[in-house]
Amino acid sequence: MNLRRDSAINYLILGFFAVIALFPLLGVLSSALTSPSESSASLSFPSSLHFSNFVTAWHQGHFSEYMRSSAIVTVSVVVLSGVLAILAGYAFATMEFRGRSVLFYVLLLGLMVPEEALVIPLYFDLRGVGLTDTYWALILPQAAQSLAFSTFWMRTFFRGVPGSLLEAARIDGANSWSVLWRILVPISRPALLTMAMLVFMWTWNDFLFPLVMISTEKLRTAPLGLAFFQGQHTSQFSLLAAGATIVALPVVVLYFFLQRHFISGMLSGAVKE
Repeated sequence: MNLRRDSAINYLILGFFAVIALFPLLGVLSSALTSPSESSASLSFPSSLHFSNFVTAWHQGHFSEYMRSSAIVTVSVVVLSGVLAILAGYAFATMEFRGRSVLFYVLLLGLMVPEEALVIPLYFDLRGVGLTDTYWALILPQAAQSLAFSTFWMRTFFRGVPGSLLEAARIDGANSWSVLWRILVPISRPALLTMAMLVFMWTWNDFLFPLVMISTEKLRTAPLGLAFFQGQHTSQFSLLAAGATIVALPVVVLYFFLQRHFISGMLSGAVKE
């Protein structure tokens, strides 16, 4: 009896928080399907469904070009930060060298410094070497910013691998390079996919770096397209909501296909440190 009551309470609490989490999404979708003449900043349900808002938002927001730029930047950041995080996480987790702890904690400072504090100095540094208004002005800072978390994440996972497995591999003649790429990387698939998805989401949704670093129209990323629906005195709420849905859709689709690995990676990577 107590077990059923506890289970009911658990479902009640989880359902309550699920409603809180889904309520803003419901508001955005509802506004995206509302006629532009009826749209407002408050939550309202459409009298009829206007799917044409997505077509209008796609063209007015220039999302055909901006999505391509977002894809180029995001995939590059995920690959670059992923490879560097694997190498750095392996070194911090399994190798003994002077200053290892100090270097690791210095690296973790990257988790604590907000991008608002870095974007202006980075702009002048990148302008000095001629990289502003290029994809590199987005890829390099965001890969560096993601590297602190990614290295911490992979180090935590590698430290959770049984030492006997690594010792057995070395007895069989495997060197450090083989241990990493033939043993550790294949068994760390859930952690890698979770890390890749988090970096993908952060990079895809980033607004500040593209706003400051990019001025050429064709190099802008998808979140900047939302600015077309926000004027100084007016806002097109239905088109803005439709545009926000378009921008968020790739992340939602990616999570839909990787949710099992994502949950597995979150559970395995979060409790081993």
